[in-house]
Amino acid sequence: HLERMIREGELVETERLPSERDLMRHFGVGRPSVREALLRLSKMGLVEMRSGERARVTRPTPQVVIDHLSGSARHMLAAPGGVHDFQNARIFFEIGLARHAAKHATDEDLRQLEAALEVNRQSIGDLRRFERTDVDFHYVLAQISRNPIFTAIHAALAEWLLEQRRTTLAAGEDQTAFDAHRLIFETVASRDADRAEAAMREHLEYGARRYTDVVGGVE
Repeated sequence: HLERMIREGELVETERLPSERDLMRHFGVGRPSVREALLRLSKMGLVEMRSGERARVTRPTPQVVIDHLSGSARHMLAAPGGVHDFQNARIFFEIGLARHAAKHATDEDLRQLEAALEVNRQSIGDLRRFERTDVDFHYVLAQISRNPIFTAIHAALAEWLLEQRRTTLAAGEDQTAFDAHRLIFETVASRDADRAEAAMREHLEYGARRYTDVVGGVE
């Protein structure tokens, strides 16, 4: 009932819900039922709960939706073939971002992408910093879509596949990764969607192969 009221605008963003006692009285239920309902609404991103305060109506975001998938995603990653499945999902997703960027990036988008590339270059040799700037470069590419769902998916995939990135970079692949980023930038900047897609595909497929080689060698 509360979810419907929020969805239909009877309860608006930033508005506080009635107290637990008032909700108990209104719906004729006990405190456990009210708290369970509020907890579910919180997990849906519809209310914000703070200790000692009445719940406040909030607007769900793509990031909230993705965050709630993290537990299931990590379980799927641990299953046989799980990493491979997520690698393929990332490849499918990011080649689309590269094509879109090549067709629609503004001059300001390209300046930001080039700036991210330069920071990435400067971090070669510092694996922790390179890891962060690697993610940042791809994130700027995702932002060109101007779609918050895409940026949320990108952030989630980057987090879920963090172990793959760290494993391949630790194997001395930072220069190779930077060279791939530079080619991606150049193809996007030249507005060549086919070459941008091919550059992104090769970059991610190479990373997936290197991860398999390194992990296989360790095992």
